[in-house]
Parts: sequence; C-alpha cells; structure tokens
Amino acid sequence: MTRTFNANELVIASHNRGKLAEFQKMFDGKDFTITCAADHGLDSPPETGDTFVANATTKAVYTAQKTGKPALADDSGMCVNALDGAPGVYSADWAELEDGTRDFKMAMKKVKDAMGDEQDNGAAFVSCLVLAWPDGHVESVEGRMDGSIIWPPRGDFGHGYDPIFKPEGFDITYAEMPDDQKNSLSHRAIAFRMMMEKCF
Repeated sequence: MTRTFNANELVIASHNRGKLAEFQKMFDGKDFTITCAADHGLDSPPETGDTFVANATTKAVYTAQKTGKPALADDSGMCVNALDGAPGVYSADWAELEDGTRDFKMAMKKVKDAMGDEQDNGAAFVSCLVLAWPDGHVESVEGRMDGSIIWPPRGDFGHGYDPIFKPEGFDITYAEMPDDQKNSLSHRAIAFRMMMEKCF
C-alpha cells in the first residue's frame, strides 16, 4: 500500500547543492524542513546498481536509516540511443577526473566522440525518485524526457549534460532555459510530480 509522507523533515540523499536547490524550489511552500545528506555529515554509499531505481533506492534507504528521517533520492542520467543507452547510470562517472572532481565539458566531449558520425542523435534524460522511511519502506517513480543531442554545447544555465540536450518540442537546450522553465518540464520535474501525487 502506498505510504503518505507526513514528517516535519525530509532529507535529500545527495551532496549536490545544485540538486538540493532544485528540490527546494520544487517543494516551495510545503510545511516541512528540507536538508541534505551533507548537512547530516553522511558519506555517499557505493552506487553499485545497474539501474536508476537500484541506485536511488540504495541512497534513499542508506540516508533514511542513518538519519532516522524519511529520505528522498534521485538517480538520473542521460541515455543516448547511438550509445545503446550509455552513459545512463554512469553519467556522473563519465565526468569523473582522477582527483575525484567532475568535468562535464570533458564528459560532453566524450559523448560526442563516442557517437562519431552516427546519424541517430536521439537521447533521453531519465530521473528515478525513491522515497524511503527509516523502517525500510520505499516508494519509487520514474520520469523521462525524450530529446536529442546537439553540438556544440549551448547555454549557461543548468548543470551536467544540459548544454548538449535539446528536449523534444523545443529549439533550445536545457542549459538555455531559465531554472523556472527547466524545473517545470524536466525529467526530474516529471518524476517529482508523479511522486507528489503518489506520496505527498
């Protein structure tokens, strides 16, 4: 049976401040506090799953159990048709440098180089959201935005692969959209609306 969220604090299972800010905007007006894993001094658990839902579940359950509070985790990535769905769950890994920092300009170039002269530039951004309680109960949803890869990268907003992803029905990339516009239509926004209807 679906469980409804009724706590006074929700922990976002992420150390990514950009992602935290996105969720804070989405939850604007709700009467509970939003914190993130970093605020509780938590490390990130190893993400060993090969699906978005597996990785999101790992993060949400770990954070809920460590904090004793409900936790919301997102695992998302860009799936490129010409690369058989890569980078997919490894989207962040493709950007990782030897020192552990991430360089998405390099990652975007890696995607472009891997595609080569492939004619199919179709792609999708996928976001899986998992809400976990300290007792182990979980609820999950998955949002998807189809689109295409463009080159060269365009736009200064957003983060990650946003400058090379043009969502279906638009002539601009995610990175050319102001936050409010992107947050209303993105893969994460779609998943968020599904989660809100399901548990909030």
